[in-house]
Amino acid sequence: MEFLNSTHNDLEAIFELYDAAIAHQKAVSDMHWLPFDRLMVEAEIAENRQWKIVVDGQIACVFVTAYTDAAIWGERDGDPSIYLHRIVTNPTFRGRNFVGQIVQWALQHGKQSGKKFVRLDTWAENLKLKEVYLRNGFQFLGNAAPADPTALPSHYSGIVLGFYELLID
Repeated sequence: MEFLNSTHNDLEAIFELYDAAIAHQKAVSDMHWLPFDRLMVEAEIAENRQWKIVVDGQIACVFVTAYTDAAIWGERDGDPSIYLHRIVTNPTFRGRNFVGQIVQWALQHGKQSGKKFVRLDTWAENLKLKEVYLRNGFQFLGNAAPADPTALPSHYSGIVLGFYELLID
């Protein structure tokens, strides 16, 4: 298993995974992402914030990091943190707890980068993900609307989020 920065050559695979995730979300819930802006993902790749986990030569999982997230976290964004977004597992690799692997990677990456917290968010109603995050060591901080939804992609419109945090030792 390798954690690597995604490249522009991965764009089609990333969007195939996003499409599969949206289809899965629609099948199991009334909550689902809207399609993502290609330019946004290209910028994340150029900034080395779009990551992939490669297993046996295949992209098994993708996720995004951020080091500031004021639009979602408001005043708490002043804390040195690594934020995780859009964790998507290739359907072929489901059930392998990539969230746990990403958490271990993020703790190490955050420590090397001088961060104090690993943070993430999800829909407040997504109790299944809440359980996954709690099982992987996150503390639930509560639910709230994003601090500045106008500064966020459209899939954050009218949403209430659950906030999760893990202290980096």
